[in-house]
Formats: sequence, C-alpha cells, structure tokens
Amino acid sequence: MKAITLEGFGGIENLQYREVAMPQPKADEVLIQTQAISINPVDIKVRNRQAPLAEQLLHYQPLILGWDISGVVVALGSAVTDFKIGDEVFGMVNFVGHGQTYAEYVAAPANHLALKPKNISHIEAAASTLAALTAWQAFNKYGKLRPNDRLLIHAAAGGVGHFAVQIAKYLGANVTATSSSKNKAFVLSLGADEHIDYTQTAFEKELSAYDFVLESIGGANFQKSVAVLKPFGTIVTLPSGHTPEDEQKAQAKFLHACYFMSVFSSQEDMKCIASLLENGSLKPHISHTYTFEELPQAHIQVENGHTVGKVVIQF
Repeated sequence: MKAITLEGFGGIENLQYREVAMPQPKADEVLIQTQAISINPVDIKVRNRQAPLAEQLLHYQPLILGWDISGVVVALGSAVTDFKIGDEVFGMVNFVGHGQTYAEYVAAPANHLALKPKNISHIEAAASTLAALTAWQAFNKYGKLRPNDRLLIHAAAGGVGHFAVQIAKYLGANVTATSSSKNKAFVLSLGADEHIDYTQTAFEKELSAYDFVLESIGGANFQKSVAVLKPFGTIVTLPSGHTPEDEQKAQAKFLHACYFMSVFSSQEDMKCIASLLENGSLKPHISHTYTFEELPQAHIQVENGHTVGKVVIQF
C-alpha cells in the first residue's frame, strides 16, 4: 500500500511516498481503508522534532505520522464485536503514540473509533477528531464547564477554537471569543456571544470575573488570562512551557488550573462528538482540502499558523 513516511526530522522534503506492507489488525483492532485524514499542528511539531512525542517515535521504522482518520472497515480483529465490515468509522487513533494514518490502510484500536454519522462526509468526519476531542475534553475532562459559565476562548477561529465555541454553546456557556477582525463574522456565526480583536484590544483590561478560560496562545497570554478569572475559576491551557511565576499567579486566585492539556484517544468521547455532528450542534469548518499527493503542501498551510478551521486530506 502507499504511505507517507517521515525520513528524518525536518522540512517537508522528509515526507516521502513509499510502498509499505499492509498492516494486519491485532485482536482488538479493525483495518480501515482510509477515505480522509486531517492535519494538525502536532503533525508539524513532530515533523520538526518540536514536540515531546517526537522522541517517543524515534524507534519506529517506518515512521508514519497522522492520527485523525475517517474510512471504511475492511477487516476485523478476532476480539472486535462492536463494528462490522463495511462500517464507516472515524476517530483519533493511538494518540499519544504511533498513529500511522498517512496511509491507504490503517490498523486502529476499535475503542478509539465511533461510527461516522450518515449526514456528514468522510472529509467532515476526519476534520472532527483531534481538534474536536481537544475542545470536548477541555470542557468535560480537564475542566468542568457549566451552564451559564462566562467563558473566554482564545484563537477561536482555529481548529480547536472553532469547535470549542460550538461545544461551549451546546453546554450552555456564555462565550467571549478572540480572533483577528477578519474572522469576527466567522466566530460570531459559530455562536459566540462576544468577539474581541486581539490585535486591537487588550482583553485583560476589558474583561473580568470570568469562570473559565481556554488558553491556547501561551507565553504572556497565560497570566493575562488568569487576570480575567474570578477566584476559584478554571483555566485550561493547550501549549506547554508555563513558568513557576505562571503557577503562582494561578494559585494566588485559587484557580482550578490544567497547565497543559493532552488530548487522548477515547471511543466514549468520539461517540459524543458523533452525536453532536449528527444532531447539527457541531459543524466543522474546512478551509482547505488536499489530495494525498499534496499532503506536504497541507503541512505548509498548517505551519503558517493562520488557518481558519481545519485542513483535510481526501484519498
């Protein structure tokens, strides 16, 4: 089968098309014929050896990146009972680990997958995996977002952010979202109650008494976000690299703080995402679609850091 392997860390020239052996599903796995995958910032960080996960993957040969997938089940492991051949499934597989979705066929643990809703395409399903799970788990596992909470979401037009706005509204929160002015209409269309242009407004001087912040920028933005929270509020931050001073600022307000959230594969959570997609509460925004042969260009698009919504590869 065709796959894209990473031949050493570095630039996109290290993403090489290869013929590799067809994976054989283990007892608890299904074999998926890939229909679509999505590209996330973590893909680029691993490629550049800028994420801790890169060190965990050093010994894999061939090393195949990718964790998001939507496709069709073509074979079952001996212990799999909740799927059948022909099922359309989607999920984020083997994260944190060797996902191997940059390939025509993927062997994936059955308990990392959910049935794809019939009302969405494989492209939409592949987009609604890692990024959507990150938002869902931020509000339901790492923090507890409650109805009527005042919530601040940073980078609301991005992959995680645009799902976070929709999920937060589904959960009943009052959402303030930051993005550049060019994405204001998009962010408000997702359901945000208020928009702040981070390039023009110092949000920490305008906002106060918030219950929850989803912080995805890092650096000085963390302490600015702490400043707008009420005592005993919650902050969940996606980037790593917080400082002891950051922790002291959070502790001084008795905040519930998760300083670095790591999304994890979960069939239970994927089923929740599937339900939201099926009933229309959640809709992915796909800004760019590429062919498998164009995957390196997709890396460039994500690497520029200004993608609205998601970038997807269609097989």
